[in-house]
Amino acid sequence: MEDQAQIIEKKGKSVDEAVQAALDELNCQIEDVVVEIIEEPSKGLLGIVGKKPAVVKVSLIDKPENGVREVLENLLDRMKIDYEIANIDYENDRVRINIVGKDMGLLIGRKGETLNALQYMAGLIINRKREERIRVIIDVEDYRRKREESLEALALRLSEKVKDTRKNIVMRPMSSQERRIVHTALQGDPQITTYSIGEEPNRKLVITLKK
Repeated sequence: MEDQAQIIEKKGKSVDEAVQAALDELNCQIEDVVVEIIEEPSKGLLGIVGKKPAVVKVSLIDKPENGVREVLENLLDRMKIDYEIANIDYENDRVRINIVGKDMGLLIGRKGETLNALQYMAGLIINRKREERIRVIIDVEDYRRKREESLEALALRLSEKVKDTRKNIVMRPMSSQERRIVHTALQGDPQITTYSIGEEPNRKLVITLKK
């Protein structure tokens, strides 16, 4: 059975007018839909009698980012905060969303805990009925991106210190996502390796020389 919320028919004086009406109702762009022309407009006798409008069927393409936006908007609306989804970038099996607005500090939470919880919940809901899992990354005013860049720079500095002193460095407790950032930043270094110790939420990353 077709999802009527995703497939609609519209009439207009021209095909373009009918398509635009459908885009407005679906709140999307032309590249997000498939358009089927059901009936071309006709002027009729003397331009009046028998005049027929254009009829089009417009189907919203099922993109992962469409589902992400809907899920995220539902979660954020329940939190009753003033927000705007600035952009959604989809690449391979990853969707990255950046949110802007007032009081974004509340959405980030202490050390990003609220943001991480929101991302976890959104990921669970989005992947619940998907055969191919997608990774959902939610950012607030590029907080996470800036944090990633800061961690990558720190990882490189610490790896140089390990090379100079030939002693292991144990970083402070970090989330699994933060540990992954450090590991990825250093995995191309032929002299350095990393591993984790401890139990969540106090699990730490160790930077050491390869043996």
